[in-house]
Amino acid sequence: MKWLILPLCTFALVACSGKPPAPQAVPKAEARTATPWDDLKKDEQKAKDVQKTVDQQAEQQHKQIDAAEQ
Repeated sequence: MKWLILPLCTFALVACSGKPPAPQAVPKAEARTATPWDDLKKDEQKAKDVQKTVDQQAEQQHKQIDAAEQ
């Protein structure tokens, strides 16, 4: 039985130490899947754009008021 250990270990090492597996092709980028946060991000961006517009209009009104006072 002792003489069987060395050949079995050798066989196991030879069987397990083959070439490394070939690298798999990188999958192409698929279409982006929607997440529950996408709508929230859109709403947040829309709110920022609206706030920016309101700030611009307020600045214009302040300039008109300042120009009218002078």
